[in-house]
Amino acid sequence: MKATIAGALGAALLALSACTVGPDYRRPSAPVPVRYKEAGWKLGHPEDAVARGPWWRIYHDPVLDGLERQVAVSNQNLKAAAAAFFEAEALVAEARSGFFPTLSASGGAQRSRSLAGGLGLIGNFFSQTVSTSWVPDLWGRVRRTVEGQTASAQASAADLANARLSAQATLAGDYFQLRVADELKRLLDRTIAAYTESLRITRNQYASGIAAASDVAQAEAQLAAARAQWIAVGVTRAQLEHAIAVLIGRPPAEFALAAAPLAGLVPKIPPGLPSALLERRPDIAAAERQMAAANAQIGVVAAAFFPDLTLTGNAGSEAAKIGRLFSAANVVWAFGGQVAESVFEGGLRNAQLTAARAVLTQDVALYRQTVLAAFQQVEDELAALRVLAQQQRQEAAAVAAAREAERVIFNQYKAGLVPYTNVVVAQTTALADAEAELSIRQSRLLASVALIEALGGGWSAAELPSRRRIEKDVPLDFAPPSLRALHAAPSR
Repeated sequence: MKATIAGALGAALLALSACTVGPDYRRPSAPVPVRYKEAGWKLGHPEDAVARGPWWRIYHDPVLDGLERQVAVSNQNLKAAAAAFFEAEALVAEARSGFFPTLSASGGAQRSRSLAGGLGLIGNFFSQTVSTSWVPDLWGRVRRTVEGQTASAQASAADLANARLSAQATLAGDYFQLRVADELKRLLDRTIAAYTESLRITRNQYASGIAAASDVAQAEAQLAAARAQWIAVGVTRAQLEHAIAVLIGRPPAEFALAAAPLAGLVPKIPPGLPSALLERRPDIAAAERQMAAANAQIGVVAAAFFPDLTLTGNAGSEAAKIGRLFSAANVVWAFGGQVAESVFEGGLRNAQLTAARAVLTQDVALYRQTVLAAFQQVEDELAALRVLAQQQRQEAAAVAAAREAERVIFNQYKAGLVPYTNVVVAQTTALADAEAELSIRQSRLLASVALIEALGGGWSAAELPSRRRIEKDVPLDFAPPSLRALHAAPSR
């Protein structure tokens, strides 16, 4: 009879524990366009996307490849983000501990003297006790807490992926700017050589009485300005080199990059389908998981409206001699339960529930804003790449024309047909056009990196750790069968 009652009580508790109050999570809708405006009228295909894995290989630069690989293992910001994820995993384990009863054990020994009938009697007292306490998850408070902490851990994993992508993109951007500085130095090297030759010719003509002293002064001033510009480029290059060193986790004093040519071509980067962006951006995934965590928190707060049941039990023994401590005659035990419910809290729980719902509403808005910002970034970089490609073609034509004008006017000067000011203007224009063309090449490379970052760098939401993966560190195998069944019960 007792076994039947205990079994019925256990079954009732298990059935109640399978209930979970609060709303089940459903991913809200987000504004997704049919196509990218700046990608043209041709619709994308699922395979038209940045390749998985090391996305920077699209630039075919072995030096960049080596640097990017060091970011993942040495960048201190990424190590901090990884530690934050491990902390989030630990909080899941902490929340899951609420599924289990607490068990404590104690033992004691005492020797005392008492006065009985005027006589001092000395005696011993020994005891040992095992106590347990369990609060069954009748309304799903623990279940919702675990659900929320798991979603937060997944958001932390997405934050880690986003931090990694950001560091990789920043490194690529700094690297290309450094190579542009190398290219600008080479351009100025050629310019300085040309200006030096112009100064030599001008001095010879001045010595022959053909040129004026002002021509020599102008040639000297132009050469000095070019040399000063060459020196100034060194400051920019040094700062970029230092930034790269920090990104790969090394002191700037222990890192150096040899000069090398700038990448020739800007790779083609297909954006794919707009709908796929929701699954390819780690920041969108993080915002979505934050919504799931906020939704679970509503259930945690809602469970406070229902009473809590606490089951307790203890068993032990007491004896005057330690040899009799484990004798059946000296065993004591007790068990029972307590139901607790707050009767009046001045509207506290209603306020907490309203606040939890407001947090979810806020997170939904932030999620949708993150999606909108992501599409804006993609459209911005697609437009930049399209316009910059057109601009570079025009600037390349301007550079060719300016160099031809410089050659013709310099020959006219040597023939005494035009003043030296014409030469100065032509050379200045040619240098400015060449620098502008180089700046456009830099902008195109940076826009391509920004587009890859905006598209998620080949990342996928499928890479987020599953709930099973996050909870693997706290196995249920040691738990009683009833608790394992309780944990496996579906939410309602």
